[in-house]
Amino acid sequence: MSEQHVDVLIVGAGVSGIGMACHLKRECPGKSFTIIERRESLGGTWDLFRYPGIRSDSDMYTFGYNFRPWTGGKVLADGPSIKQYVHDTARENNVEQHIQYGLAVVSAEWSGTDKCWTLTARKEAAGETVTFTASFLVGCTGYYNYDAGYKPDFPGEADFGGQIVHPQHWPENLDYTGKRVVVIGSGATAITLVPTMAEETAHITMLQRSPTYLMPLPSRDAVAQSLQKVLPANVAYRLTRARNVSIARLLFNRSRKNPKAMRRLFLAMVRRQLDGKVDMRHFSPSYNPWDQRLCVVKDGDLFESIKAGKASVETDHIERFTENGILLKSGKELEADIIIPATGLDIQMLGGMDLSVDGQPVTLRDKVIYKNVMVEGIPNAGMIFGYTNISWTLKADIAAEYLCRLFNHMDSKGQSVCVPRDTGNSRAEDTMMGGLDSGYIRRADDKLPRQGTHGPWKVSQNYLEDVKTLRFDPIEDGYLEFDGRRPVQKTKPRRGFMRPLRSALFGS
Repeated sequence: MSEQHVDVLIVGAGVSGIGMACHLKRECPGKSFTIIERRESLGGTWDLFRYPGIRSDSDMYTFGYNFRPWTGGKVLADGPSIKQYVHDTARENNVEQHIQYGLAVVSAEWSGTDKCWTLTARKEAAGETVTFTASFLVGCTGYYNYDAGYKPDFPGEADFGGQIVHPQHWPENLDYTGKRVVVIGSGATAITLVPTMAEETAHITMLQRSPTYLMPLPSRDAVAQSLQKVLPANVAYRLTRARNVSIARLLFNRSRKNPKAMRRLFLAMVRRQLDGKVDMRHFSPSYNPWDQRLCVVKDGDLFESIKAGKASVETDHIERFTENGILLKSGKELEADIIIPATGLDIQMLGGMDLSVDGQPVTLRDKVIYKNVMVEGIPNAGMIFGYTNISWTLKADIAAEYLCRLFNHMDSKGQSVCVPRDTGNSRAEDTMMGGLDSGYIRRADDKLPRQGTHGPWKVSQNYLEDVKTLRFDPIEDGYLEFDGRRPVQKTKPRRGFMRPLRSALFGS
């Protein structure tokens, strides 16, 4: 068993982990760090998922890092292009040599005596154990289980005579040409799979229990391309990014304040795409906009496939699988050669590692999130967790910036340990992903940290507010304890609105 020590240990080499490492190189050049990654390649989600049509569900001008503009022409980029972008970012910032692949995290233990973390990882290929020690631990593992997606136990599943393929484990060279395919689900994965596969299948059906709000979005941004022709690349990127952040915030806020009007707007967009040729019952959700994630339809491709008769939608419940397909509660049977349960994710925090502080196991459900970056009562630990209502990377960037600010502050003060303390007992019952009612979030209620009722414990999901808090508010805000000294509540300095606004829209 070998042991290695670094200042900062990053778990995960996906979008968040590579971003965190790049910020360290740029803002804390004196810090040593290592990234450990379970897979044999960087990219995280974009290395794992290989199903047909895999793409971003957010526009790339906001999904790209704030320090490295996305220069591809596509608004919604395909998975391989995103993975290449992450790889190029790592290479340009000299991060690649800091990554150790093939290591599955097992446990992380904090010692108050030694003032460091000891993390145990397993080399899956060789079966060896590797131990790291680090002054600070940063989890960049996302929020779902890489081993398996969520799949209900369908009655009669063993009777089905065809193939069952989960999108998270897509087999190489799966032949669906001329086949009858049923995709179970109506989320982003199903919305992507159906029109892509429809070009080669005999017919493909999207089977949903209930509809999802859909919004068509062109794959190329004509305005952004025009700006790129007349402005420096970085200026054009910042302007496009600012516009897209503003539009996303407007849609989300209006959905919260006037859900009936936004429902009418979203359904009108779908109705226009379908030209009145399809029953709108299949596209009219029972919940309000943004109670669950809004799904983007690239170039309206799903609607085009349906209008052309290559694809169809069924809204019903499954009675059971049969030898030839799926029997619905209504009595209708969908014949299929291949069934794809695009039924969602299984949430897993911090890569499934066992966490303990001074010998006491940590149950995240009992903890409160601090600024959506740290967790109360857990020393020297950060967690990069992106947004659920706009691009993930917007939050990942400013969270990484905040941690770098924290490191530099502690170094300047000669401090070695910091712990968020919820002295006001602000814990609420909402999880850190509160505000969304998606099935995968409800299923993970026992795994997610809670958010608080106010202050830095309450998750805003508001980029402008978070920019102010994470980039500009004082590090010593009365909630962080440094080297065992009780935090002192301080009055926050009043700040003008324009500086955080300019920073949010045009960069730090």
